[in-house]
Amino acid sequence: MTPLPVIIDCDPGTDDAIALLLALASPEIALQAITVVGGNVGLEHTLANALALVELAGARVPVHAGAARPIRGEFTSAPRAHGENGLAGVTLPPGGGAAPGLAAEIIRAHLRAAPAPLTLVGIGPATNLALALLAEPDLAGNIAQIVLMSGARAGGNVTAAAEFNAWSDPEALAVLLAAGCPLTLAPLDLTHQALVTPSRLARLRAAGTGAALATACAILAAQPPHPTLPGPPLHDPCALAWLIRPALFTARPAFVAVSCAEGAMRGQTTIAPAPEETANALVLETLDADGFFALLGERLSRLP
Repeated sequence: MTPLPVIIDCDPGTDDAIALLLALASPEIALQAITVVGGNVGLEHTLANALALVELAGARVPVHAGAARPIRGEFTSAPRAHGENGLAGVTLPPGGGAAPGLAAEIIRAHLRAAPAPLTLVGIGPATNLALALLAEPDLAGNIAQIVLMSGARAGGNVTAAAEFNAWSDPEALAVLLAAGCPLTLAPLDLTHQALVTPSRLARLRAAGTGAALATACAILAAQPPHPTLPGPPLHDPCALAWLIRPALFTARPAFVAVSCAEGAMRGQTTIAPAPEETANALVLETLDADGFFALLGERLSRLP
């Protein structure tokens, strides 16, 4: 198949790290650029982590700094889940320097110049992607699809109501939901099926001997246990796996809305099944988890 031209917007972050390595190891994806937002940890860490991961993978993909805070309100990180450095305390050799240009400007420039519509993958707060479309709404016509790890049908992981990415910048998520281009959502209900159990981690370790795979396994092993699940969920790689191997998933059209109100409901997503003509998203519902982890092992073992 012809590789899919993609821009990944991310906030590495333990699960972002695995998602980036999966993308960099997969020939189905022609990664045009990586843009970085403050999210799981502050921008100074997420940018350094993205640069280090590209170097670890032996790739040559430009990495651009973006928004350090949401469109509205204050920045809040998640060190309890990701550690102070974002990678659960795992230290990587430093990468190169950031490429020039702010993320939102770079996204717009790529959309303008691309010979065919691009796919945008958002696996952090959606600030950079929303800023790009707020500046030039007509560029939505140059987007083949947006794939987001965001939201939840019921309950959250940062408040009782909200998933972290949606809660971090609900105004940005609302912009993307209203943009009018095809959008696929990987919510918590889906990503909670991708659990890093001891047996799956052991199979990943046995998949190869490269430094990138070993680092990925070290990051996964260092994650804190989940309070209610038998292993920590691996959220963000689900968005990339959907592009690489959609047969691992089932999905349903839905109408998705996000609460931008202040208070306990901020960032809550409402996901209601809808016919295709009124849906604004395709929502991923089920995952072949063992097939997903087999894909991770097969692809990450290709990296240096």
